[in-house]
Amino acid sequence: MLRTDDSAVRDLLSRIFGEDQDELVDEWVRWQLADSSARLDETALRREATELLGALREALAIGTPLSQIIERDQAVRSALRGLSERRARAGTAPALTATAILALKHTTMAAVERRSGDPALRYEVSLLVNQLLDAASLLTFSVYVEGREEIIRRQHQQMLELSTPVVRLWRQVLAVPLIGTLDSARTQVVMNSLLEAIQTHEARVAIIDITGVSTVDTAVAQHLLQTVSAVRLMGAECLISGVRPSIAQTVTQLGIDLSHIVTRGSLADALAAALELLGDRSAAVTG
Repeated sequence: MLRTDDSAVRDLLSRIFGEDQDELVDEWVRWQLADSSARLDETALRREATELLGALREALAIGTPLSQIIERDQAVRSALRGLSERRARAGTAPALTATAILALKHTTMAAVERRSGDPALRYEVSLLVNQLLDAASLLTFSVYVEGREEIIRRQHQQMLELSTPVVRLWRQVLAVPLIGTLDSARTQVVMNSLLEAIQTHEARVAIIDITGVSTVDTAVAQHLLQTVSAVRLMGAECLISGVRPSIAQTVTQLGIDLSHIVTRGSLADALAAALELLGDRSAAVTG
């Protein structure tokens, strides 16, 4: 097997990533833009390529072990993470991100062919380039997945917040109309939003309307009780409205004790009860 020393490999790659950088950037960008399915900005691609090649050159210059550059060099990892995160935000398919790294491998090996006629050196460099850029591809894929998951988590959180608005019904009276399923995550969003609104509006009564909640089981009831307790700790009273006959039967059958909570069949009835609690009886009668 042909072998050569590490310094020769390092020197050749340093010259390629340094002296041939402009040519490498041009070739790498052309490879990526050739894919008609990818919506990529040429200026951004050139900036990414320049940053990554510069980081690789610096890693070689400071003596980072060739086989550990992707794992240990923070500048290289940062360049790769930035490349992958930008593509994740743009909605680029992960396969195209992996293809970009494969394109860099192709352009780098083409530069090796132009720079050296030594078979042993070419062989060693090809082994390193494959190892190096395979590790880079794995990193970009991992970052891409993390980025997409983070986007999904943020969108889910935003949907939860939008689906649980806090409405001011009257002076010092707030309401949260719930629709759909009430789970632990949504309960936390409801609780946070409601408690913040109570503080902001100096509310004395909060109404949780469950007209749109399809079913009430033990878990849902526990979530409601936690929210009621939190509201009371803020010094406000909490009412539950939208208690339909079917829900009342279910709660009774489950043996859930809601006797210490004011409940009403409709939001209008709950508002009237809230006004009575506030002592605004004239408004309650008029309503």
